Amino acid sequence: MTASLSLTAGVFVGLGANLPSELGSPLETLEEALRALVCAEVAVLRRSPWYESEPVPKSDQPWFINGVAELATSLAPSDLLARLHRIEADLGRVRRERWEARVVDLDLLDYRGMVHDGPAPVLPHPRVHERSFVLLPLRDLAPDWCDPVSGTTIETLIARLPADTGVVRAIG
Repeated sequence: MTASLSLTAGVFVGLGANLPSELGSPLETLEEALRALVCAEVAVLRRSPWYESEPVPKSDQPWFINGVAELATSLAPSDLLARLHRIEADLGRVRRERWEARVVDLDLLDYRGMVHDGPAPVLPHPRVHERSFVLLPLRDLAPDWCDPVSGTTIETLIARLPADTGVVRAIG
């Protein structure tokens, strides 16, 4: 998973799943999503440790496995988002309701610090600053990251999270 010289780093994608897919467990599905990302225009540079987190909003759904990957890409943000949605569909995700259990969820979190209000994708992801299951793994990859909209450091964003985040480091 190496990058060619034409690819530029600094793109972060959130990965999550809480239901098994035809490929196996949520973790196996997420590993396959990482493999599926790799193409001539996208390289996966590294990924955070996996985290286990409660569903948002809290419910009786199974807990999620979440992580963040840093990509290098030559794709425009809209093309990368389309690729993420294709991979989700290929892995069995059917979009029905917001906050439902899912076999895979791939979110474009940050694209080289770009701020974009739409059309899609909205950058950075509009809820990145309020999600411990995104901020904790993102900090593992980019401890100096700042919210491109507010300029707030990742440490400050994490400190502002509610005390009961329900996040537990799961596996490496």
